Amino acid sequence: MTPSRLFRLPAVRALCAQGAALLPTAALAYVAEGFGAGLTLLHAAALQGLVAMLITWKLGLAPWWRIIQLLFPVALLAALGLGLPPLLFLAVFVVLLGWYWSTFRTQVPYFPSNPSVWRAVAALLPDRQGISAIDVGSGLGGLALYLARVRPDIKSAGIELAPLPYLYSRLRAKLTKNGAIFIRGDYEEIDFGDYDVVFAYLSPAVMLALFDKARREMKVGSLLISYEFNIPGFKPDKTILTTEGAPPLYVWAF
Repeated sequence: MTPSRLFRLPAVRALCAQGAALLPTAALAYVAEGFGAGLTLLHAAALQGLVAMLITWKLGLAPWWRIIQLLFPVALLAALGLGLPPLLFLAVFVVLLGWYWSTFRTQVPYFPSNPSVWRAVAALLPDRQGISAIDVGSGLGGLALYLARVRPDIKSAGIELAPLPYLYSRLRAKLTKNGAIFIRGDYEEIDFGDYDVVFAYLSPAVMLALFDKARREMKVGSLLISYEFNIPGFKPDKTILTTEGAPPLYVWAF
């Protein structure tokens, strides 16, 4: 990966923002010292987080990165103050890595849908046997398991890149004797043409690329359904509110 492509990764840019915040934070601390208002470590950590958050905002990263940047220095200081054993940090890192895996690259955090959304998606399924539906970024498998339960005549699948949610989904399906199929991998590597319904609850950062893939691969009569995130420039054929005040479902028919 070239340096320019590496810098485009949100996690790398966030790390650079923390590094870039060090010098202005030190300068502000020096000025405060000159006015007789010396900063404690906690004050310095809070100031570092604030500066890093402002830099992150100027870089145009997603809003959740700003919160992470603001809290990270204080959280790190608190963790060091507790004197926690290094193995605990390693264990937390491994669990988070297994849960979020390549979020730093895909810009798709964990967004779970809910039963009202599952019911709305089930109502949109074509009323014929043998159709196939897939949840891209299936998380803990709730939607795929629900569709397999209420429509045992269809092929219900989910694809998930993060190892822990994928394994949990597989375990749920096995223990409940549910017919849903779970695939571990990147949805970019599958052919949307194999499915009659593609559901996505991903992130604004990937919606245009998702729609381009759908237009290239999905067959006539199939549906692309996105929860919460619209696709700029492409008016949906149908917009559904699952519950009052909840984000809408956007539906495109091909």
